[in-house]
Amino acid sequence: MADKPTLYLESTIPSYLTARPSRDVVVLAHQEITREWWKRYIDRYEVYVSEVVFSEVARGDPGAARLRVETIQGFPVLQVTEDIRELARVYLREIPLPSQGLADAMHLALAAWNEMDYVLTWNCRHIAGGRVKRRLAEINPILELRTPTICTPEELL
Repeated sequence: MADKPTLYLESTIPSYLTARPSRDVVVLAHQEITREWWKRYIDRYEVYVSEVVFSEVARGDPGAARLRVETIQGFPVLQVTEDIRELARVYLREIPLPSQGLADAMHLALAAWNEMDYVLTWNCRHIAGGRVKRRLAEINPILELRTPTICTPEELL
């Protein structure tokens, strides 16, 4: 049997997975899709997180943060290196990310540098947005990096 595809789990996934049901119907649908994907499909992937993911999910309400951290506890953790920091700086310069989007750039850099097959996220504005995906596909070949497929849990159902 072939190896499982690798998947970088961005912090919105454990957030949607563990949050109380939202009153916003779109967010509620995303929560349900995330739970369904987690229950039925997560075992099909070799899942990774990073120091950045742990840092983001540990913020906020202590009880909710504890749940998010517990959810990702068993996955291998990708480390932030100077090469990844430099790649994130390149992404911040070259990709339409907000000026405060260092964490988003770090997620993308960690996934590309570590040759992940997928980045799973609900951050459709800064990570899974069409312009971001297009710029990554233009920049990464120049840097001799493979571009992971960036998608939502809905796209992997």
